[in-house]
Amino acid sequence: MAGAGAARGSPELAGAAGLPGRAEQQRPEPQPRAAAMPSVASYESLVHAVSGAVGSMTAMTVFFPLDTARLRLQVDEKRKSKTTPAVLLEIIKEEGLLAPYRGWFPVISSLCCSNFVYFYTFNSLKALWVKGQHSTTGKDLVLGVVAGVVNVLLTTPLWVVNTRLKLQGAKFRNEDIVPTNYRGIIDAFHQIVRDEGVLALWNGTFPSLLLVFNPAIQFMFYEGFKRKLLKKQLQLTSLDAFVIGAIAKAVATTLTYPLQTVQSILRFGRHRLNPENRTLGSLRNVLYLLQQRVRRFGLVGLYKGLEAKLLQTVLTAALMFLVYEKLTAATFTVMGLKHSRRH
Repeated sequence: MAGAGAARGSPELAGAAGLPGRAEQQRPEPQPRAAAMPSVASYESLVHAVSGAVGSMTAMTVFFPLDTARLRLQVDEKRKSKTTPAVLLEIIKEEGLLAPYRGWFPVISSLCCSNFVYFYTFNSLKALWVKGQHSTTGKDLVLGVVAGVVNVLLTTPLWVVNTRLKLQGAKFRNEDIVPTNYRGIIDAFHQIVRDEGVLALWNGTFPSLLLVFNPAIQFMFYEGFKRKLLKKQLQLTSLDAFVIGAIAKAVATTLTYPLQTVQSILRFGRHRLNPENRTLGSLRNVLYLLQQRVRRFGLVGLYKGLEAKLLQTVLTAALMFLVYEKLTAATFTVMGLKHSRRH
């Protein structure tokens, strides 16, 4: 999960609720492009980026075990336990009490960088394009997709490494998985480049690019619910934004979950599958993995781990929204900026 503003945040944690950027709050009339350009490096974009990063880090830290359970269910197809509590109990029993938090630092580091890039890109581009006018669903949708693409291309290597580190030392049921032995983030980067080539750092990029539509879908549902509520009341309460944001995120996650599963498998990259095609992340591999999943487990196999993902999504979206909104509002107050709600 999620950040404020429709579709702001990473593809996993994008936007549970909307806080408009100052670029559309403070300018009473459109400004020339020359005057708008400085907004790319403005304090407003930086505030949104830092707040989004801090909010996502806080939420992920609290609910990190749920993400661990989700990842195990996605990658280890032969695990018999089907529910989140059962998987977490197995992990703790077999691997120790702290095992659900294995890989916390690289994940949090990646999440911080990812959300910072996404929030900053989204708000900077919005400041240039909207220029003091009311934003529209179409504009925010396009900006969300563009920010998502920039985020994926820049931060995928971090996610590949943190997926490997998070699963290192795990007790897998699937004998097709090749174990890893990394001493840390830097060593993981070094071994992956040495043994698999530099392009392996971008494993899963293709499904990740498709998954930029996750926040886009979430945004469409969120904005639709928001418009209906605003017809009946002057502004959204925090509870309103949380509820519709959580619902929108749940819908987006459910629709795109099969691709998220393929993304996790490709990022892990330790399966002895499809050896004749080493172009991991290509359309051919994505379709191959989807077909294998359906062949082995039926259509239900495409949604293995969805319970853990939805549980994590709803809870992290709620906490991230609260942290993001409070931090952004407090920062704007300290900076002496008027922070009005305008949609």
